[in-house]
Amino acid sequence: MKCFFSVLSCLAVLGAVAAQRQVAVQEGPLYRTEGSHITIWCNVSGYQEPLEQNFQWSIYLPSAPEREVQIVSTRDSSFPYAIYTQRVRSGKIYVERVQGNLALLHITDLQARDAGEYECHTPNTEDQYFGSYSAKMNLVVIPDSLQTTAVPQTLHKVEQDPLELTCEVATETLQHSHLSVAWLRQRGSEKPVEVISLSRDFVLQSSSDYAQRQSLGEVRLDKLGSSTFRLTIFHLQPSDQGEFYCEAAEWIQDPDGSWYPMTRKRSEGTLVNVQPTDKEFTVRLETDKRLYTVGEPVEFRCILEAQNIPDRYFAVSWAFNSSLIASMGPNAVPILNSEFNHREARGQLKVAKESDSVFVLKIYHLRQEDSGKYNCRVTEREKTVTGEFIDKESKRPKNIPIIVLPITDNWVVKVPQHHQILPQGHLESSISVEVASNASIVLEGENLHLSCSIRTAGRPLGRFSVMWQLVDRQNRRSNIMWLDRDGTLQHGASYWERSSFGGVQMEQVQPNSFSLGIFNSRKEDEGQYECHVTEWVRAVDGEWQVVGERRASTLISITALETGFAVTAISRTPGVTYSDSFDLQCIIKPHYPSRVPVAVTWRFQPVGTVEFHDLVTFTRDGGVQWGDRSSSFRTRTAIEKAESSNNVRLSISRASDTEAGKYQCVAELWRRNYNNSWTRLAERTSNLLEIRVLQPVTKLQVSKSKRTLTLVENRPIQLNCSVKSQTSQNSHFAVLWYVHKPSDADGKLILKTTHSSAFEYGTYAEEEGLRARLQFERHVSGGLFSLTVQRAEVSDSGSYYCHVEEWLLSPNYAWYKLAEEVSGRTEVTVKQPDSRLKLSQAQGNLSVLETRQVQLECVVLNRTSAASQLLVEWFVWKPNHPERETVARLSRDATFHYGEQAAKNNLKGRLHLESPSPGVYRLFIQNVAVQDSGTYSCRVEEWLPPGGAWYKRAEDTAGQTAVRVTRPDAALQVDTVVPNATVSEKAAFQLDCSIVSRSSQDSRFAVAWYSLRTKAGGRRSSLALEDGEEEEEEEEGEEEEDPTERTALLSVGPDAIFGPEGSPWEGRLRFQRLSPLLYRLTVLQASPQDTGNYSCRVEEWLPSPQKEWYRLTEEESAPIGIRVLDTSSTLQSIICSNDALFYFVFFYPFPIFGILIITILLVRFKSRNSSKNSEGKNGVPLLWIKEPHLNYSPTCLEPPVLSIHPGAID
Repeated sequence: MKCFFSVLSCLAVLGAVAAQRQVAVQEGPLYRTEGSHITIWCNVSGYQEPLEQNFQWSIYLPSAPEREVQIVSTRDSSFPYAIYTQRVRSGKIYVERVQGNLALLHITDLQARDAGEYECHTPNTEDQYFGSYSAKMNLVVIPDSLQTTAVPQTLHKVEQDPLELTCEVATETLQHSHLSVAWLRQRGSEKPVEVISLSRDFVLQSSSDYAQRQSLGEVRLDKLGSSTFRLTIFHLQPSDQGEFYCEAAEWIQDPDGSWYPMTRKRSEGTLVNVQPTDKEFTVRLETDKRLYTVGEPVEFRCILEAQNIPDRYFAVSWAFNSSLIASMGPNAVPILNSEFNHREARGQLKVAKESDSVFVLKIYHLRQEDSGKYNCRVTEREKTVTGEFIDKESKRPKNIPIIVLPITDNWVVKVPQHHQILPQGHLESSISVEVASNASIVLEGENLHLSCSIRTAGRPLGRFSVMWQLVDRQNRRSNIMWLDRDGTLQHGASYWERSSFGGVQMEQVQPNSFSLGIFNSRKEDEGQYECHVTEWVRAVDGEWQVVGERRASTLISITALETGFAVTAISRTPGVTYSDSFDLQCIIKPHYPSRVPVAVTWRFQPVGTVEFHDLVTFTRDGGVQWGDRSSSFRTRTAIEKAESSNNVRLSISRASDTEAGKYQCVAELWRRNYNNSWTRLAERTSNLLEIRVLQPVTKLQVSKSKRTLTLVENRPIQLNCSVKSQTSQNSHFAVLWYVHKPSDADGKLILKTTHSSAFEYGTYAEEEGLRARLQFERHVSGGLFSLTVQRAEVSDSGSYYCHVEEWLLSPNYAWYKLAEEVSGRTEVTVKQPDSRLKLSQAQGNLSVLETRQVQLECVVLNRTSAASQLLVEWFVWKPNHPERETVARLSRDATFHYGEQAAKNNLKGRLHLESPSPGVYRLFIQNVAVQDSGTYSCRVEEWLPPGGAWYKRAEDTAGQTAVRVTRPDAALQVDTVVPNATVSEKAAFQLDCSIVSRSSQDSRFAVAWYSLRTKAGGRRSSLALEDGEEEEEEEEGEEEEDPTERTALLSVGPDAIFGPEGSPWEGRLRFQRLSPLLYRLTVLQASPQDTGNYSCRVEEWLPSPQKEWYRLTEEESAPIGIRVLDTSSTLQSIICSNDALFYFVFFYPFPIFGILIITILLVRFKSRNSSKNSEGKNGVPLLWIKEPHLNYSPTCLEPPVLSIHPGAID
């Protein structure tokens, strides 16, 4: 019980799981084109009932992704919103139910506004909600950009003509897509047939109608470029007639991996009319008779009747009772099935091709089971460009039935048991029989007439039955015909068919005379002919009884037609010269009557071959049939048959090589059968006749004279080849020109002119590039040939000669080479011209400012040849660089190239070349820079010749030009006369920086204002020199320490970027540029701490030729004294505020005191000098007075100090 509930609980869980609804929709995004038909599937699973679910489709447009727009529903016709109502009602949007749980949304004419997120919703059909009830996918609608174009036209073609059609297929789709292209053919209302197509996976394929031709290369599809597709049909057939067009499809791969054709387009059509050629043919089947006995032979002939059979290909198959027994392709190799193959191996059967139009099936020993219907089928095949065959039309004639009878005993007269012969003496027969014939010996084919006469002693007692029998040489008896007592005529088994054609006839000429006629006798008709007569009487009971029998016979001999049949070939001209004539005779023995036809075939084995081929046949019916390979004989050969005999004469005129060889005639003896068919009785082959056709004796002679030719390079080499004598006035010549170099073992071919005046360049001309320099000429006289090598080069030196071939036109209008001869040699030496290249050696010095232009001139004063080409190269030596560097190069083909120096110094774009006249070259360096300084020169290479292989003949270097590029002189000046200013506290004062002059109009300025303060401790500067000694300063270049302390207020760079403000003035500065040369700095909210000296420093910046700015110079203005008055006045401030008072108190006393001290010292010195003149000489230090060190401050912050340092006064 517990187990039962466990199972139920498990089933309940499984049921719950199974009931979970799942809705799946086709995976997106899907890309589809405007105007296309789209389907989107939606599947629901996991529900219980009902089996058929409903589907509702909605869309969320990109313009309003949160808003649902209802499209179509399977259960509510009012479900669609207004924008979709009309399309749903018209059937352009609908839902197709595939299964109860699977549906397809169809949108037949997709529009751009249909792009968005689609939702498939399935309403709940359960009591509770469990699972998912909708699914979404994205649809992207893209423009249809596929274009398929072809030129509409109508073409008229003939069978076997080629056909080429092109189609342009292009698309502009941004998404990754594949194209498939197909060519189709349509006839009227028939379904289009695919000719060939290229799938989206780049696989070529064709329909069944064209698959075989496509596999054999007869039908091709090629892609030319990026958008052109070409259809080629190499050999049109009548079945190809119709309208051809191309159809393209654009495929895109959906997210599920499948490929979808977004759009299809077809092009305009081309109407192709195919005119069939006369390719019709008929087939008939022949055999001698229809009734045979076991062991007899039978021959079936399948005869093909068509035009131009040798140029066409046919295959033949043989069938027996609709079963294939043998087949034979165009190669005439038979293939038999297993049963008939065994019979063919034992020599009982043969399948062969008797001629181009006759195919034979022979069974040498018939069996009774060979009775049945025989037929042949002929199929025409077409050879493709790849050499393979394809089947075309096939035909077969009516069946021919034959009957094969078993071998039975000869007929005998059998008397019934109740027909007793009467006893002797009761009733005797009194008849006698005599047999007579028209001839006892006849020639085969002649008619044989026999008569059987019955003689009676009295009146005939009853009736006669007469039987003709033949006893042959082997004593075999066969019944010919039998006329019974009732007048019924019966035929023997072996004569039944002949008699049906009238070949054997028996009749009762008179009551007692019976005749037998055998028409068109055969050899097997030879033998003892017996007439067997039986006399019958009616008995009392009314029954017929035999009274007696009588026999009579006669011997008939038949001479076979082939007896003594022989053929002989003769000719009186075994050796002939070109264009002569010769006769061949085929003599046939014995002489046959006109009723016996003899076919004669002349066979020919050309020289150098091992096989004979039929040349011409004089057929048995008097017609002439040419062989497949006798085209060269037809126009020059006559065949004639004598009326009085079967001799055939073959006359050939205008003999040539093609007629040389062995000839043989073959005679065939034919007999007409009773059924009007023909049997070849015998074939005889004649002896061989060898005909030699000899060429005429040549008279060719070529001039052997030798000569030597020396010339300067670039001149023409004239070579002559003279023919002094020739065999015929109609001779043509092929001339081969050779050159022999000392390093070569044999001469090399330059040029060959064939006898037909065609040119063929030799390997030497190709290797040495002589084709453009060769000129051949044949003079009017006809025997003089000239070869000119234009623009000779040194490498052209060598030994030249010509090889002459004499050609004549053969009688069959084919050219043949009769003779050849070599001329004398011409030794040619080509020298280089003397070098005359010379350049101007003028030296030069140039000094130029930056950004200007420098002109460098290279003048060619003389050159070796006016036709030469010059290579001009400029180079420069840089200071401290011993190696020269290339600046630019002008190649021989006038192509300008930059050198390595151009890349280093950024010369590209700044170099310009001019050649105002031949030999004058000017190189301009624009916007020069300092780094362009250096010594420049040019080098010129002269190359010769103007055609052929160019080589450097000479080179020269011109004089040097020293170029010095300098920067502009500094001319910056800043106004140094600036008045001091006194301002009140909290007021503003201005610091002007005025630029008086500048170095360049292109310059920019960097301006900075500084506050100048004296450093603490002042400046010490004293020199300690001993009296009377002159000592040099130990450090002349050492500058003394600047006692002024600078504090930057504000700086403005040349790029107008401001620097940071000085901390004491931060937030109180205002900058103004009143003019390009006047800058002002205003200090706001002045304070007493701002009192002091100020100056401005100006830096002048200029652009380099490389557009980089560099500082040229700098200048600083004179100090500007600024005094800021404090609001609380002091004595010091009063004095300092008055200039006159300031100088009176602080300045004027010092000079007065100084002069006084100097006066006192001078007086003391003089008095001391007069009393002690020798002190200075004895090394006593003299009195040195240094300038008093006066420190004063223009700001009047400290009073001036006059100090006399210790030791100043001794």
